[in-house]
Amino acid sequence: MSQGHTGVTVEATAADLVAESCPMIEVLGRVSGKWSIPILMAATRGPIRFTELERAIPDISRRMLTLTLRNLERDGLLTRTVYPTVPPRVEYTATAMAAELRGTLTELTVWAERHRSGVDRARAAYDAQQAR
Repeated sequence: MSQGHTGVTVEATAADLVAESCPMIEVLGRVSGKWSIPILMAATRGPIRFTELERAIPDISRRMLTLTLRNLERDGLLTRTVYPTVPPRVEYTATAMAAELRGTLTELTVWAERHRSGVDRARAAYDAQQAR
């Protein structure tokens, strides 16, 4: 048993904490993925087509873009609209949930930029220490 910051006794095992955070970890893993962040940032600016995303996100393969879009749609963060044209036109639009997430992703990006050099220095120091 330990006391939380409010002075209330807290009984939690490591297993309890992991079980409690498991759904949260899954969702955070999805939205913080290497490809998810740029896709969500682009889609929260307005509807965007598959080919526009392909051009806007360097190094993403067509397959990875397709898989990531499907997962974000499944999670309720994007809606996919197919227009009956020849060839079919497909647009992706951020849902209200994704629009709300944009501010958090922007803050996270700003934090990462602000601390990137500090992380680089810490890694170099750690690696030098491990090499001894």
